[in-house]
Order: sequence, then structure tokens, then C-alpha cells
Amino acid sequence: MRIVVTNCNTTQEMTAEIVRGARAAAGPGTTVLGLTPAWGPESAEGWLDSYLSAAAVIDLLRTYEGPAYDAVVMAGFGEHGREGVRELVDVPVIDITEAAAHLACLLGRRYGVVTTLERSCGQIEDSLELAGVGRNCAAVVGTGLGVLDLGDVERTEAAFLAAAERAREAGAEVLVLGCAGMTGLQRVVGEKLGVPVVDGVGAAVKLAESLVGLGLSTSRVGGWARPVVKRRVWGAGRYGEPAADGTAVSWGGDEPD
Repeated sequence: MRIVVTNCNTTQEMTAEIVRGARAAAGPGTTVLGLTPAWGPESAEGWLDSYLSAAAVIDLLRTYEGPAYDAVVMAGFGEHGREGVRELVDVPVIDITEAAAHLACLLGRRYGVVTTLERSCGQIEDSLELAGVGRNCAAVVGTGLGVLDLGDVERTEAAFLAAAERAREAGAEVLVLGCAGMTGLQRVVGEKLGVPVVDGVGAAVKLAESLVGLGLSTSRVGGWARPVVKRRVWGAGRYGEPAADGTAVSWGGDEPD
């Protein structure tokens, strides 16, 4: 089984860290391939970054020419694009936000999300509501750290523990890592907090393996049917570079006569 994991930003180092976490969670016989958008934000923090990231990830998958894959894991916590990708590809698509929340709901009555900047909290809350798991969320708490600050392990751990206490005070019985860049932190803080800590990357990989193993994929009835056949004009060529002749690139199936 091959699982493609898409980073939501253009930072290669973060893709490498996400892939390490995904491979640690993957079972025997599962290959993990990490993909990084060629354009978009270097870190996704806010609505503008999120929408730009969504378009970049969709473009990344529509132009993908590597080996066939059995599932997609979207490693952007609270970022947009999952519904569009589910229309685009014919394999299961697992978003780490949904995956972490669903698993957290199996471990406790209410869960809390610890994320990066406070500005991301509302966006994550909306994503959880759209996924149908918002009612079980006790709190989404920011650490005050930017995504690119997460490389400082000691600082990240201290900020996470402080934010986690706020989430627990709000009623959280389970905690969720609210950024793919936090992958691996659950092993460090879980015992100190005394509550289960769910990593969305690992959760998404295991759910992807389960769906593939059960022979299940996205329903094509209703909202996630294949895109309507029409002309779609993209503003840049493959891999984010302008088309050679200066024209836009179109995609979307057979074009109408």
C-alpha cells in the first residue's frame, strides 16, 4: 500500500518531519511518499494562507506523475481543500484534522486542540464543525508559537504544556496536536499531562490504511461526485511555473466542443 502525504506549505524540512511521523505510524507493507507544493505559503497561518495552500495542494495532486497511490493524507491542521481533493482523486482522502478528532472522540467525551498562533483557532473550530466533530471539542488553544518556531523543541514543549493546561481546565479529557509540525510531540508530553494525546498525522495514516484494507473509498453520490466536466483555467503551469507559451493551463476532463 502506498500513501501520499501532502504538506500544506512549501517548507521541505517540515515535509520531512511529517513523513518521519507518518512512517513511524504506518504498518508493515505501507510506503509513505511526502509531497511539497512548489508554490504557496512557507507556513499556513490564517485564512489567506489556508486558501492559497488549498489551491497549491490541489494543483500538486492534479499534476502528480509519480507512482500510483492508494490513499492521500492531507497534513494541514484546519486548512482548507479536503473536499476539493476528495472530488479530484479516486482514493480515500484523510485530513489530519478530522482524523485526530474522530480518534479523540473514541478516547474521551471531550477533547481539546493545542495549536500554534491564536489566529488559527477560529479556523480550526470551523473545520471541526464542518467535519461534524465540533460539538465534542472543549477548546482550541494557541501556544503563541508560529509554525516555523516549532523546530525549537524545548520552547515548543513548554508552550504546549502551558496551553494544554488551559484546554484541560476547559474540560478536555483528550488532547490533539493542532499542527502537523508538532508530530512526535505526543510521545514527549503524553506522560507529563496524564491524558491521551493524539497526533493527527499518525491517526490519518492508520485510518487511511483501514479504509484501503476494507476496500472503501469516497462516495461519488452527491457532494463529492467527480467534478463537472468543463473548461477550467489555471493561472500557472505545472509545478507552479508559467506555461512556456505564456498561456494559462486548463484542466477538468474532456473539454466541451
